[in-house]
Amino acid sequence: MAAWSSSSSFYSCCSKPPSAIVSIGSRGKHLLLQSVGWVLVVVGLAALVLPGPGLLAIFAGMAILATQHEWAERRLHSIKEAAIRGATQGVKTWPRIGLSAVGALLLVALGIFWGLSPAAPAWWPMRPEWWLIGGWGLGAPLISSGLIALALLVYSYVHFRPARSSGA
Repeated sequence: MAAWSSSSSFYSCCSKPPSAIVSIGSRGKHLLLQSVGWVLVVVGLAALVLPGPGLLAIFAGMAILATQHEWAERRLHSIKEAAIRGATQGVKTWPRIGLSAVGALLLVALGIFWGLSPAAPAWWPMRPEWWLIGGWGLGAPLISSGLIALALLVYSYVHFRPARSSGA
């Protein structure tokens, strides 16, 4: 029999040996990682059609799930390859870089505009309170999406921009 006994003063309140307590802790960690991973995937899916960094949230959720499941790790590998291909294509030419930067800056500007909630214009056909519903609740995710897009653009430029040959 193990050296552990229920009469030990530290574990006297517990009916299970310390190894079982550690096992419960690891199950709790597993449950926490599962929950966080799936929440990020679901939020990412929602953010694909709503303001927010959808693909980034999906990738983060899959990365967390990959620590727990082999199927997620396999999917993550193909997602990573596709992301690297896309990042390389996105910074291949200056027009692509410029359009990406302008798009990201427009997201930031739109987020600021949305957050400030200016008065409804005269041409707005609905009730004025339906103009830019959400305020900073929707403006902040737009701003964060634009800033994340700019950061990813810089990262892609530094790491994936094809090197120019000196002879061309």
